[in-house]
Amino acid sequence: MAGILYDVVGLGNAIVDIIAPVEDSFLDRFNIRKNGMTLIDEARADALTAAAPEARQLSGGSGANTIVGVASFGGTAAYIGKVADDPLGSVFRRDMNESGIPFDTPPLDHGPATARSIIFVTPDGARSMNTYLGASVRFSAEDVSAETVKAGAILYLEGYLFDEEPAKQAFVHASEIARAAGRRVALTLSDSFCVERHRDSFLHLIRNHVDILFANEDELLSLYQTDDFDGAVEKLRADTALAAVTRSEKGSVVIGEGEPIHVAAEPVDKVVDTTGAGDQYAAGFMFGLSRELPLSLCARLGHIAAAEVISHYGPRPEVAYRRLARSAGITN
Repeated sequence: MAGILYDVVGLGNAIVDIIAPVEDSFLDRFNIRKNGMTLIDEARADALTAAAPEARQLSGGSGANTIVGVASFGGTAAYIGKVADDPLGSVFRRDMNESGIPFDTPPLDHGPATARSIIFVTPDGARSMNTYLGASVRFSAEDVSAETVKAGAILYLEGYLFDEEPAKQAFVHASEIARAAGRRVALTLSDSFCVERHRDSFLHLIRNHVDILFANEDELLSLYQTDDFDGAVEKLRADTALAAVTRSEKGSVVIGEGEPIHVAAEPVDKVVDTTGAGDQYAAGFMFGLSRELPLSLCARLGHIAAAEVISHYGPRPEVAYRRLARSAGITN
């Protein structure tokens, strides 16, 4: 298509992750909800940051992680999000640029600090995220670069961004630009608690504005308020033409033309940290779409990326996905 520079343009919360390994007793002591995402204020963020043992600092944010994954496969990508003009904001911008990803959104020069997510990883690999959204929710429609959105074949929207009204308006504004330019719009539901907060809005988007949906099993069940996975899949088939639903070790289910496609997960020697698994699955899937691969291979690329990222700490690849895809015989 004319004017396309990027396979995927991501729009989401620009966050720096602070990741620390802990025992379950640590979660109990600090009253942290296990294996989910909890929004916190700056005071709580400061307290948990100070308490985090052996913490590592890595640029994150769900949508940004996915965009880095697309680039790791050899795809082209750009990112739109908001950081503050502070040290963590500089870390985020540096990491995106070092990954070869344009990130040109002007920083916030006054107001809250750059967003951070303090992630505690227990021995079973579960990650408990405590997220201070900070400057990321000061993102507004004025920050959306229409030129960047139009330059992407797929606009990838992060559901977490829906938590503040100005950011929600920017989210919708960007999708309208993409659709008007004939681009595809992808949405990730991000978290089951995020779905509970925005169920009606998400359903409206899926039915009217979204071409590709990413969700995990819990998010799908929350979306349709049911415990029946197969029934939820049937409802999703009625609402969208293309979707991929991840099920951890059970693999994923892809909804396209015809019957749902079940794709097995890739083997993993040891699960270290599940942070970023869904983000990297989406990266592999969209990279496959950009190369017009069959949906089953798109999903397999997603599982290859997810298997790599859960084998180490952090939400971004340590081994180039391009090499893994080539070794699997999927790409040249």
